[in-house]
Amino acid sequence: MTNLSKPFTPRELHHRLLDGIKPSLAFDTQKNFYEQKNALKSALEELVRVPKRTERGKIVVEYTDTSDNRFDEIRFRFESEENFFVPAHLLLPKTRKEKLPLVICLQGHSPGMHVSLAREPYPSKKRIVVEGDRDFCLQAVKRGYAALAVEQRGFGELGYNAPDNDCHVLAWQAALVGRTLIGERVCDISSAIDAVLSNFPIIDPMRIGATGNSGGGTASYFVACFDQRIKVCMPSSSFCNFADAWGKIYHCDCGYVPRILEYMEMSDMSALIAPRPLIIVNGKLDHLQPFTAAQSAFQKVKEIYEAANSKDNCTMVVGNEGHRFYAELAWKEFEKFI
Repeated sequence: MTNLSKPFTPRELHHRLLDGIKPSLAFDTQKNFYEQKNALKSALEELVRVPKRTERGKIVVEYTDTSDNRFDEIRFRFESEENFFVPAHLLLPKTRKEKLPLVICLQGHSPGMHVSLAREPYPSKKRIVVEGDRDFCLQAVKRGYAALAVEQRGFGELGYNAPDNDCHVLAWQAALVGRTLIGERVCDISSAIDAVLSNFPIIDPMRIGATGNSGGGTASYFVACFDQRIKVCMPSSSFCNFADAWGKIYHCDCGYVPRILEYMEMSDMSALIAPRPLIIVNGKLDHLQPFTAAQSAFQKVKEIYEAANSKDNCTMVVGNEGHRFYAELAWKEFEKFI
């Protein structure tokens, strides 16, 4: 009788496939940078399927609050797709110059954008203590930047049963009509830029950055690949090659892009951001983005940026803890570029 090895489980079979995957558009330093960038761009557009946004910059202001001694706050909704409005909060520092840099602040799986404001979810304005340096808007305003908290589909007020997260359902509903939820989030973030630049002339269009943690970091990375107006991208707790993280560790449905590994890894996507500054923030103990694998992926990013003659425009910020933002370390790098 023939001795058979132990059969694969479904996950073991997938892991074997992932370990042997060779994306067809994997960046090759021996080939022309711009030709590869264009090929990656075309493939990513087809895979992510970003919806057509309105580009009208239409907003509905819900309130303006000047009571805080640190900043003025404008709560508004902006039109992303036709007749679909996304809530946002724009914070402007009390002491401000004629033109302000803008930081787009994106939360991951949480009660939503209000974490960036260190506040209980809408409509409450009760202040809360935010763990892991996730109060991005308050950090940005403290540094003299305008800060924009944008709600992402599936989170907070844009959950299917708001304020509970329901990105699982939304991700598969998007798939049924040939879209991806991450593509819809890219559409919303680009529409947010349209809205702010059309309605708030104090914002400097040449100094726009995007940051976020976890799912928010993923969204900031993807939107920077598609929208050239984002001059600095700072994703946190979200960077690692797909095969090593998304392929082998449980992640939410909302960040998966079907078939992407046929063409590219997350590190290859950085060619679409280069030569613009890219600051990758990772923790040594992150349970979702294995640090050794993230370091390896970043080495590929460095090669891509060197091929783009911009090797000084990419850096990795490393914290000693887990799945969180590292404000003190990260903003020091961000300030070099904005």
